[in-house]
Amino acid sequence: MDARVLIVEDDKDLARLLQISLSRGGYSVHVAGDGRTGFRHFVDWKPDLVMLDVDLPELDGLEVCQRIRDVSEVPILMMTGHAVSEPEIARGLDMGADEYMLKPLGNIELAARIRALLRRSRSDEIEPVVTYSDPYLEVDLAARYVRVNGVEVRLTPTEFKLLATFIRHPGEVLTFEKLLEIVWGREYTSEHHYPRIYVSHLRRKIERDAQQPEYLLNEYGVGYRFTTRES
Repeated sequence: MDARVLIVEDDKDLARLLQISLSRGGYSVHVAGDGRTGFRHFVDWKPDLVMLDVDLPELDGLEVCQRIRDVSEVPILMMTGHAVSEPEIARGLDMGADEYMLKPLGNIELAARIRALLRRSRSDEIEPVVTYSDPYLEVDLAARYVRVNGVEVRLTPTEFKLLATFIRHPGEVLTFEKLLEIVWGREYTSEHHYPRIYVSHLRRKIERDAQQPEYLLNEYGVGYRFTTRES
């Protein structure tokens, strides 16, 4: 079955262009022009991926993103018409976004990003049975759960794939290039800031103190490594 993509965009011309482009790419596409309608379409249609404008009438994109993330792990691609700062990306990640793209969206790049997001969201189908457990952090890749200090923590598909990559390579220094290839895909090889931003956000969810990490350690100028803990 073709993947279903929900576009929530109040610019009718852009929404129409995106719909035509994705339909030609083999996707089934629904379009909504405001946040409230977009969330209703999401509940009724259950898409495989959501493209969500940041600035929407009725409900803004970040609020729609948060509502979707409360009930689903579907990949969410945020669209914005202005340059995105790291604090803005962090806020979007807090709400549950997986990706940001700057409008206008190039057809080739957009198609590549959508394929990568869908691939990441379905990666649990081939995840090996790997677990990690210490008194503070528990991770089960097969069951797709993460518990921090006994409390389950929800991760986006991208965050989970990133943590799973570290869990599968304990003690190994993973370079920025390696992380981009494994977690995001070859479509992201130029996005050198991605590992830094996402690791920073993941630390906020799993570390006792994100400013003094115990698990996700920097190898300055090279990448990161996951360190196991006994207590």
